[in-house]
Amino acid sequence: MLNITRRLLDKTAHPIDDYLVLPFDLRQKSRLRVTLKSGIEAALMLDRGTILRGGDLLKAEDGKIVQIVAAEQPVTDVRAETQQALMCAAYHLGNRHVPLQVGDGWLRLEQDHVLKEMLIGLGMITVDQLAPFEPEAGAYGGGHKHHDDDDNLSRLPSARLR
Repeated sequence: MLNITRRLLDKTAHPIDDYLVLPFDLRQKSRLRVTLKSGIEAALMLDRGTILRGGDLLKAEDGKIVQIVAAEQPVTDVRAETQQALMCAAYHLGNRHVPLQVGDGWLRLEQDHVLKEMLIGLGMITVDQLAPFEPEAGAYGGGHKHHDDDDNLSRLPSARLR
């Protein structure tokens, strides 16, 4: 079994040996048994908290380079007649901690019939489809945090505190 242990920060000048197609929920796991596009079985053993994005490059212990592909999955695209209405929808979804992909004049979320009914009630135009899902990383670039978690400010570079 191939052991994949590193994410490469530099996405250029690396010949790609294989591809790994994953939906968003599996791209959030740092320990996972997977099958590459070629059929090779592999073990992801990445740093905890790693969230993979489409286009990310991973390096296996044997030197192989694997590119992540965001799988098509059931999503709902949301549009509105006005930007203010769309921002209102984003506010209500954010208030529920719903992962969102934000585009120019649209939002995308994983399909959920309860949220879809809420959005239609707010006057949104919704379209269910299969598409890659790349939600926003969050204000601090990591996972979900609450005020009673570790002191996030102490870990920020001092230039960001000004």
